[in-house]
Amino acid sequence: MSLIAPPLSLYVHMPWCVKKCPYCDFNSHGLRSAPPPYAEYVELLLADLDADLADFGAAVRDHEIVSRPLISIFFGGGTPSLFAPELVARFLDGARARLPFATDCEITLETNPGTVEHGRFDGYLAAGVNRLSFGIQSFDDDKLRRLGRIHSAAEAEAAVKSAQDAGYANLNLDLMYALPEQTLDGALADVERAVALAPTHLSHYQLTLEPNTAFAANPPPLPDDDHAWAMQEACEARLADAGYGQYEISAYAQPGRRCTHNLNYWQFGDYLGIGAGAHGKLSDATAGSVHRRWKTRHPRAYMEAAAGPARIGGDNVVGADELPFEYMLNALRLVDGVPLADFAERTGLPPERIAAPLAEGRRRGWLTEDLQRLQTTALGQRFLNDVIASFLA
Repeated sequence: MSLIAPPLSLYVHMPWCVKKCPYCDFNSHGLRSAPPPYAEYVELLLADLDADLADFGAAVRDHEIVSRPLISIFFGGGTPSLFAPELVARFLDGARARLPFATDCEITLETNPGTVEHGRFDGYLAAGVNRLSFGIQSFDDDKLRRLGRIHSAAEAEAAVKSAQDAGYANLNLDLMYALPEQTLDGALADVERAVALAPTHLSHYQLTLEPNTAFAANPPPLPDDDHAWAMQEACEARLADAGYGQYEISAYAQPGRRCTHNLNYWQFGDYLGIGAGAHGKLSDATAGSVHRRWKTRHPRAYMEAAAGPARIGGDNVVGADELPFEYMLNALRLVDGVPLADFAERTGLPPERIAAPLAEGRRRGWLTEDLQRLQTTALGQRFLNDVIASFLA
C-alpha cells in the first residue's frame, strides 16, 4: 500500500503564562520579574520554521513550489495572548512569505480571560487570527480559585463578549468537569453559562491528575469515576439540546464549526511544530514513512539554540509496528470514526495489519459492525483506552 501525503497544519508554541496552574502538564512557564523577550522569540520562531523547511526538503516558495497549503495554524501555550497583536501579525506575515495558506485557513489563538487587555481583540483580528480559544475551565469562582486560575467568572464572560463585539464569529470555550468537590448540578451550571454566550465550539474535558503537576503531588478531592461519568453524560445531553454536535471525545460544535486544526490531528494529518517543546509530524510519501520531531522544551535553551540543531529535542521515524497504535490513538477519538481506507492512505499499511484487533474489538462490542469504517460504539467510547491499547504490536 502507498502512503498519501495528508493535509498540512502548523502548530506554534508560545510558552509563557502569568502563573502555572496546579493541574497543568503543558510546557508552560510562569512570568518572572523581567518580561520575556517576546519580539526576539517571534524572530526565532520564523528561523525555526526556515530550518524545518530546509530539513524536510519543503523549500521556500522562491525556490520550489510547496505542494500543500496550510489548512490551519494554531498558536498554543502557555498563553499566546501575552504576545501583542503586532507580534502575531509579524509571525503570520513571515509564515505567509514562506508557505502558501489555504484560502479558508483556520488561524486560532489561545487566550485566557485574565491576560487580554481590553481592545486587543481588534488587533488580533486585523493580524489575521480568525478564531479564538478561551481557557475558561469553569464559571464558578470557587472552582476557578481552586484550579489556580487568575480570572473570575464575570471576567470570563466579559472577555468573550468583548471578542464578539470586536467581530469574532468563531470562538471556542474550554471547560473542565469533575472538578474538586464538584456536583452534577455544578457541572451542568458551567455548561449553561457557556451556552448562554453562544460560542461556536466547546471543548469539555474531565480534570485528570497528570504526573509532575502540583495536583499530582497534592491531590484535591475529586468526584469518583461514576460521578464523573454521570457529569459527562448529562453535559453531553445538554450540549446536544443546545445544538452542539459531539464529534470527538471532548469536542462539540455548532454545524460547520468543527475545529479544522484538531481534526487534522485526529485524522492523522501532518503538522509542522515550531517553538519551545512543539511537536510535529510529517509523512514522507516517497519513503512511505512517518516522521516525528519535537523541539527543546525550555524556552531559554530553545532560544539559545538560535534555530540551530540544538533546537531539536528529538527525531523519530515511526516504525510499522507502532503505526497502527499511533493512528488509532487519534482516529478513534472521533465519534463518527474514519473510513477504513484512510488507515492505508495515512500509514501506508494494508488493512490486514489490523484485522485481528478489529475482529476482537467488534466481538467485545467496542467497535461497530460496519466493515468499511473504524468507529467505536458507545461502549467503546467509555473504554477507549482499552480499545486503543488493543492495537499495540
